[in-house]
Amino acid sequence: MIIPNAVERLIAWRYLRSKRRDGFVSLITAFSMLGITLGVATLILVTSLMNGIREEMTSRFIGIDGHVSVYGNGAALSLQDTMVTDVVDSMAGVTAHSQKITGQVMATHQQMAVGAQVMAQPDYQNWPMLSDAMGEDVSQGLLAGDGVVLGYRLADKLRLEVGDSVTLISPQGRATVAGFIPRMKAYTVIGTINLGMHMFDSSLILMPFADAGIYFQYAQEGIQTSYEKLDILLDQATKAQEVAAQIAAKLGPDYRVYDWQRSNAGVFSALVVQRNVMVVILTLIILVAAFNIISSLIMLVKDKGKDIAVLRTFGTPRASIIRIFCLCGVYIGMVGTVVGVVLGTVMAENIERIRRFVEVLTGQELLVGDIYFLSTLPTKTEMAEVVTIAATSLILCFLAALYPAWRAGRIRPAEALRYE
Repeated sequence: MIIPNAVERLIAWRYLRSKRRDGFVSLITAFSMLGITLGVATLILVTSLMNGIREEMTSRFIGIDGHVSVYGNGAALSLQDTMVTDVVDSMAGVTAHSQKITGQVMATHQQMAVGAQVMAQPDYQNWPMLSDAMGEDVSQGLLAGDGVVLGYRLADKLRLEVGDSVTLISPQGRATVAGFIPRMKAYTVIGTINLGMHMFDSSLILMPFADAGIYFQYAQEGIQTSYEKLDILLDQATKAQEVAAQIAAKLGPDYRVYDWQRSNAGVFSALVVQRNVMVVILTLIILVAAFNIISSLIMLVKDKGKDIAVLRTFGTPRASIIRIFCLCGVYIGMVGTVVGVVLGTVMAENIERIRRFVEVLTGQELLVGDIYFLSTLPTKTEMAEVVTIAATSLILCFLAALYPAWRAGRIRPAEALRYE
């Protein structure tokens, strides 16, 4: 019979209970359980954190740009050309699209200068991350051309407040007899925006679409005639590659089409590599704990040699002895895994509170906005990954128990009781 019976389960459980004469064995067993617990909890926490960071960064990048972007092949897109919008409107899954203009500038105020990224589009209602962060009044002022909106960190760096004037300097200037003259223009700050992502909060400037067209020379004789790209939102982010390929096939070689994964390939590739490396490293913790199970069970087998001999003398088959000690390893793994799953899930749900507590306790900032993309620690615990981690832990613990159980089954009663 492969499934252990009640007697075998009872004996295995009694062998793991702490006794005075085999307290050292029980101590090693406790450390094995602790190793399994820490390995499982840490692995769940890290995978949840990496999932949360990926989802948060995806939503932020898409919230600023779009799932798919269409560019002209070496030239700007004409406002009079409706071919691109007609093709996009005919695609299934497209929920919204908007013309965009972006550009690099130097923002200056009171002898302070910071590099910034300017972005402009005709409307913002289909980009809720931007419209919600600005508020209705600021959004309406931006659409009316009253001024520009700065990321709140950028405004702090330049010591700007609402109503102040910021001067934008573009490297795309004009050549004169006196030399090259960069383009400069002052704009009124009508508001600030907090997107929760340091990269944008410290560099983003939202400009009225018409002003951006003139400033970045998408206009002729003061009338805007073109724009840089068309950003497209889909009902599902996973469709981006498929839709981008379909749009590219219909538009032909005169246009370039990118999906959000391709546009931000470097960032997301780094996240994937980092996640895989962390999973491998933390799995080694569980593997080390499994080796501790081997050592603790070998010592348990040696300590219980006389008991095993007595059981064999009473007619207990060798397979039953093997199952008893396999159960010991499984019990250690089960307790450690269950506690680790609970601990890891609880920590993942409260990681932001834990971070703030550690910062208060140590007096140091753990998540430095100038270094990391995010200012908070998002998590997303997926049940399938939790089940996979728990199953892997239990399998490793079972495999670790096989050799000590096999050793226990090979004990000969006569040799074990020879000197008794």
